[in-house]
Amino acid sequence: MTQPRRRTLLLAALLSPLPALAQVEAVPPDPAPAPPEPARLPDRPGPMPPAAPPASVPLRLPPGMETLPQGGWRLRFPPGTEAVPEAAAAALHKLGHRLAAATEGRVVILAQASGPEDVSTARRLSLARGLAVKQALAEGGLPPTRIDIRPLGHTEDRLDSADIQPPEASKGTR
Repeated sequence: MTQPRRRTLLLAALLSPLPALAQVEAVPPDPAPAPPEPARLPDRPGPMPPAAPPASVPLRLPPGMETLPQGGWRLRFPPGTEAVPEAAAAALHKLGHRLAAATEGRVVILAQASGPEDVSTARRLSLARGLAVKQALAEGGLPPTRIDIRPLGHTEDRLDSADIQPPEASKGTR
């Protein structure tokens, strides 16, 4: 083979695949198929509203415990004491059971102390009272994680008490 003929064949061999590649690249590939339509689920009604609490007999309150006008209960303590009075312990157990069964949400205990004059000591006394009430409610069945304690210490009312506010009554105090 001669030199020019070799060059021509080599050049032809090099150039011949290029038009074929150019044609393949010029046409884009077919797109991927579209995903299927999402499944159509039947409409479902919303969640059922909670059942109304069962009508119950009013809680018999012992001496030193009263119902508050805005909802809730007040337990009065003898001055300087932090333990729940024995007469009120059974009522707090029943109250804890009722609150656990008939309500959702958080129960708030607002504990107060009229004395001593030291602010820190009054706050600690009111905290101890709140914890004692929380324990009595929990023993009645109310989960302790649903009970908030607010130890107020001295207040303008100068009361020795713990106010128990159910979820409905405590919305206005937050």
